[in-house]
Amino acid sequence: MYNGLDPVLSTPVRLAIVSALVKVKQADFSYLMEITQTTQGNLSQQIRKLSEAKYIEVIKTFKGNYPHTICKLTDKGRKAFEKYVEDIKKYLHL
Repeated sequence: MYNGLDPVLSTPVRLAIVSALVKVKQADFSYLMEITQTTQGNLSQQIRKLSEAKYIEVIKTFKGNYPHTICKLTDKGRKAFEKYVEDIKKYLHL
């Protein structure tokens, strides 16, 4: 793998989450499940990794009696994504 690429964003599901959050102000767990087409367990794990890296903010609330998880991209996450895109362009000589 190209050394310059951010290892946090080099996982397809994490990249898909951040890519989606770049376009929308925030997204809930159900929406992210739909766009990533992954399991609940995997999505939870990838959200946790992005949160630990401070790339996303996770807000846990309740909708009625059900947990409702909302994710927002942080400034650090947006900058990391923009750098990742630039690094990919350099890697591909675009």
